[in-house]
Amino acid sequence: MIDFKILKKSKKSWARLGLLKTPHGVVETPALVPVATKAVIKTLTSEEVRATNTQLTISNTFHLHLKPGDKIVKKAGGINEFMKADWPTMTDSGGFQVFSLGFGQDMQVGKILKYFPGKTDVVVETGSKSKSVKITEEGVHFRSPFDGSKLFIGPKESIKFQENIGADIIYAFDECTPPLSTIDYAAKSLELTHRWAKICVDSKKTNQALYGIVQGSRYQPLREKASKYIDSLDVAGYGIGGDLGESRDSMDDILSWVIPNLQDGRPRHMLGIGYLEDMEIIIKRGIDTFDCTVPTHFARRGIAFTSKGKLDLKKTRFLTDKNPIDKSCLCNTCQVYKRNYISHLFRGDEITAMRLVTFHNLFYFNKVVADIRQKIKDGKI
Repeated sequence: MIDFKILKKSKKSWARLGLLKTPHGVVETPALVPVATKAVIKTLTSEEVRATNTQLTISNTFHLHLKPGDKIVKKAGGINEFMKADWPTMTDSGGFQVFSLGFGQDMQVGKILKYFPGKTDVVVETGSKSKSVKITEEGVHFRSPFDGSKLFIGPKESIKFQENIGADIIYAFDECTPPLSTIDYAAKSLELTHRWAKICVDSKKTNQALYGIVQGSRYQPLREKASKYIDSLDVAGYGIGGDLGESRDSMDDILSWVIPNLQDGRPRHMLGIGYLEDMEIIIKRGIDTFDCTVPTHFARRGIAFTSKGKLDLKKTRFLTDKNPIDKSCLCNTCQVYKRNYISHLFRGDEITAMRLVTFHNLFYFNKVVADIRQKIKDGKI
């Protein structure tokens, strides 16, 4: 199980400092949660992940169930032993794959329309069906993205897979609705998610901390209903999930509807959000932890985040730049390597380039969050 202690509440916002104690260590919150999809932060060893000041990671139940298999992870001693993680771990429920492999893939949209390419005028309404997944009362039927074989995940299966994987924190199975859904579709989806959440609570047999997920799309009545229902369940914490509207303003609105209905003494996690410009917004709204692929995903494409903005290190102009990625950064990449060398590696398709920038980006993102924690301590936000 976990223990969450609030150390300080801001007088200027809903931000708060806390300590999240788990079987594998203590997390100072607010905290970024890097995504270790397949029990790895791509290109980094676990020792390197720890050196970026990462406190907590989240892995993907769906992918680990398929490869290598959740039972194999269990036989290896659980995910912490398997990936040699000496820090706390989370696994998602697989519910996001219902969206990403279903309507997300069909419509080429993400959780927030404005942040993702491919915005369409298609609306998901009652009776709409995805081309790729079939959602039933029992769970979700779809095909493996690896070999096309038939797959099924329901609330009981999700909990069993997550128990086998053995992370400190696990999530209830849910349907992550697409951002173009009508209120009628979102309402029916929410009722199903709530029935699944209750099954998850009743099915769990381990001492892992189960978080319930607040859905409800961009609709205030549904978000308020969801937050009150999830709060009534015997859960250790909360995940704020689902589609989050069309802008950061709508995301901020959604949090303002949800947070007041959640108990202070339980930790709050925001699923799949964590751009640099999002961090202070969601922390001010009372979010304790949040996961995001941005620092690692962008790094593998040559984008480095700095105190002066983003750099595309694949560009030719960096081949003659003898500066570190960020002069003010204390990470090993910035202390040792220069932009010219890293640019050369990217342009030569060398894997080491991805590793160096991934390390830097994670270190930099964690420093940004640490600075926000300091602002809360100092009463600035």
